[in-house]
Amino acid sequence: MSDTANKALLPTGLRDVLPPDAALEAVAVNRLLGVFAAHGYDRVKPPLIEFEESLLDGVGAVTTKDTFRVMDPLSQRMMGVRADMTIQVARIATTRMVRHPRPLRLCYAGQVLRVKGSQLRPERQFTQAGIELIGADTPVADAEVIGMVIRALDAVGVRDVSVDLMLPPLVPAMCDALQLSPEARRTLRDALDQKDAAAVKAMGGDVAGVFGVLLGCIGEAEEVLSRLQAMDLPAAAAQRRDTLAEVIALVREEHPAATLTIDPVEYRGFEYHTGVSFSVFSRGVSGELGRGGRYRAGEAQERAVGATLSVDAVTEAMEPLSSGPRVLLSVKDRLLAGRYQADGWVTLNALQDPQDFAAEARRLGCSHYSVGGDLHAINDKQG
Repeated sequence: MSDTANKALLPTGLRDVLPPDAALEAVAVNRLLGVFAAHGYDRVKPPLIEFEESLLDGVGAVTTKDTFRVMDPLSQRMMGVRADMTIQVARIATTRMVRHPRPLRLCYAGQVLRVKGSQLRPERQFTQAGIELIGADTPVADAEVIGMVIRALDAVGVRDVSVDLMLPPLVPAMCDALQLSPEARRTLRDALDQKDAAAVKAMGGDVAGVFGVLLGCIGEAEEVLSRLQAMDLPAAAAQRRDTLAEVIALVREEHPAATLTIDPVEYRGFEYHTGVSFSVFSRGVSGELGRGGRYRAGEAQERAVGATLSVDAVTEAMEPLSSGPRVLLSVKDRLLAGRYQADGWVTLNALQDPQDFAAEARRLGCSHYSVGGDLHAINDKQG
């Protein structure tokens, strides 16, 4: 392997983002944050790295296996590179902004780094953008966050969006009502995670009956909700179901054409969520665009709901950028750049006038060139 090839080699899961993808990512971030800001979400910018004990505290514990660790040479304390920005924003809200009036709306965007990627998305470094609504515990707050995600994705041109709604606390509530042993809960959880109806049936009794029905309640939101409402659920589980129904009704008011589905037994990746949660998908994109839901923030366990989007997945669902036509300006015509740009042109300044302007313009990807204030197409016979 040549020295040049060696220098271009990057660790697994890391990559250089080149034109035009880097520009598309920047456009996506700006548009997403623009939508969030227009609805009262103020931007915060946490550091890329911080002390391990704060980064992995509370709900941050779920990112422990994903977090790179380094020793701080100044303090001699262990530090972690963030694997997710939600935990950092929750920390800011419940410490530095603890005295700010609630509900507190915050948004963010930045790079995260993980120990390893997933099978569908092997990238270990990527950009996140998201929102957190801190200090509110109502279905209206849940619906606002889900609606914000739908609205923001529409603003960047992502179509065919589907929101898959979940209730991570539903299964534990039903296990409590059935007084299942820890071992039975683990067996059931494994079966539900694998969507293994046979394993659920093999558990027998009320477990097989109730959870067998729940495994069949996966699909279009209103249809599944109707089946859930027909079930005689324990009080705590019924309350979760009714909250979900209210959230769906509120989202429908604002986004009547949105594609909403329900998977009431899904739990993986939502271990710290305490209420309605969701994943977002788009047709033609592998994996999810993002996820979110209700959780508890900080030592005070403040109620919160948020959503995080993976910008690399979002850009995969976006249309390519269409930049303006490009014009090569002669050395003297560089003073006319502002005029051309005002008319929608992308301008390139010649650093010295070439002998053949048409050939040089073509080589640099320009469709036109300007000499003496006159605009020429590269196929112009005068050129």
